Amino acid sequence: MTLSPLAAVAAVALLFTAPAQAQAQSSPPEPQTVATSHSFDDLLGRLRDAIKANKMGIVAEACASCAAKGRGVEIPGNAVVMAFRNDFAVRMLKVSIPAGIEAPLRFYVTEEADGTAMLRYPMPSAVFAPYGGAELQAMAAELDTIWQQISRDAVGQNAVRK
Repeated sequence: MTLSPLAAVAAVALLFTAPAQAQAQSSPPEPQTVATSHSFDDLLGRLRDAIKANKMGIVAEACASCAAKGRGVEIPGNAVVMAFRNDFAVRMLKVSIPAGIEAPLRFYVTEEADGTAMLRYPMPSAVFAPYGGAELQAMAAELDTIWQQISRDAVGQNAVRK
C-alpha cells in the first residue's frame, strides 16, 4: 500500500505530535503549597483530624521518614496521606472508569530545614481534568471545596500560601 504525499506528511506529523500530547497529558497537576509554623508531627496529626472532620476517609498513609526511622536512618519528615470517600468513588466511576486511577487523592506533608512543615496537594479539579465530562468536573469542584477546607483546618492560622 502506498500513501499519497499528503497522507505521508500527515502520518509523519502524527508521529511527532502524539508523544508531545501524551507527555502534556501525563504531567502532574501543580500542587497547592502551604507553609506552616507547625512541626511535621503536629501538621500530620492536624491533617488526619481535618480529613476526618470534613467527613472524608483516610484510605492509606505512606511515611518515608517513619519507615527510615524504623531502620535507624534519620531523614526529614515526609508523608503522603491518601483520602477519599466511597460516595465520590461511585460517582466518579459511573462517569469514568479510567479516572479511578486518581483515587484516593493525596496530601503531602514534608519537614523543612527549619523544623516547620509544608503541606502540598493537587486540586481535585486539576487531577480529574484530563478525564473530561461535566459530571466528573462538578464532582471535582465539590472536592476542591472540601480539600481547601481540609487544608485550612489542618494549617489553622499558621499558613503562608506559596
